[in-house]
Amino acid sequence: MRNDLRVNINDIGGQIAKEDERYVVKDNTILKDVVLSSTRLNPNCATNGHKHEGQEEVYIFQSGSGIMELDGVEHTFADGDIFLIEDNVFHKVTAGPDGAYFICVFNGARYDHVAVLGYN
Repeated sequence: MRNDLRVNINDIGGQIAKEDERYVVKDNTILKDVVLSSTRLNPNCATNGHKHEGQEEVYIFQSGSGIMELDGVEHTFADGDIFLIEDNVFHKVTAGPDGAYFICVFNGARYDHVAVLGYN
């Protein structure tokens, strides 16, 4: 097995895809069809809301708490929560006072994901 195929949930490897005052987003694009992405979202900050036609995602919350908005419905999250997001569902993450760290797994290339996510 290649050494870069094993990662840790707290450091997924890869490269920084976006960094600003709200968050640091890293992408591990070693696999051919799946991207492993992590987001360290600062306290009381939010991602841009977005949706993807034809792309499903899995969000795995490792630490922190806050709100996951799915098609206008707000759901609280805490450590260990996982959200399965169907394609074409609007989603947005807002961190609470301690911030949040989560992993996102999605199929497809990041350049499409960035354009839709608003990580620009």
